[in-house]
Amino acid sequence: MDNNNETARILVVDDEGAIRYSVSKTLQRIGYEVDEASSGEEALETMGKREYDVVLTDIRMPGLTGVELLKRIKEVSPDAIVILMTGYASLGTAVESLRLGAHDYLIKPSSSQDIRQSVARGVERARNLKRRRALLDAIRSNVFELTHADVENASAVYHDDDDQPMPGVPAYEPPPTEPVNANMTLGPLTIYPGRYQISVGDQPIDLTPTEFDLLLYLAAHRGRVVSCHELVREVRTKPKRAR
Repeated sequence: MDNNNETARILVVDDEGAIRYSVSKTLQRIGYEVDEASSGEEALETMGKREYDVVLTDIRMPGLTGVELLKRIKEVSPDAIVILMTGYASLGTAVESLRLGAHDYLIKPSSSQDIRQSVARGVERARNLKRRRALLDAIRSNVFELTHADVENASAVYHDDDDQPMPGVPAYEPPPTEPVNANMTLGPLTIYPGRYQISVGDQPIDLTPTEFDLLLYLAAHRGRVVSCHELVREVRTKPKRAR
């Protein structure tokens, strides 16, 4: 057996003790760690305490059926690997099981080889999904860190000890000397600095303080390209104000 399977955990769910014992022994012989549950309700309780790579469950059981158990498991963990077993196969049940996300559908009596192969495929799929989730989490984390690092680095360009711009970066230029509260009109856009408001035509537009500050800065420096670093500096250095 592949060493990767030695730590795989399997939950066998069946209301018939002899079948649980037989399936569990089949899987334990090849190195899986196996737990048992005699009902769907017990399976959910057990899964609340421990994580499993694969759940192998009978369909026809008193109380919660295997299909209902599958549905409940998928509601909590969409990536869970669930294999259904039944001695009363029907096309409708098979289709419903696959629609709900069952990994496989075995007909009783299933041979030991069929069970081992189905579980092995399930374990491999479970591990692939875990690796995929870990990779996506790492990407999200890296993107978050890089995004914040870019903003901090952009701000740092203008925040050395002497508050001097770094070589190669355009020096910060203050806005043109216009009256502080003078309204600015750019085509249909009117900016009211004293009121921290803008309007397009006769329609007033609400902006957040940061949005207003950036718009005002761009308007004050119209006619030239304003770098991202410069905008970051403007936002970082402007005193906070209440709306």
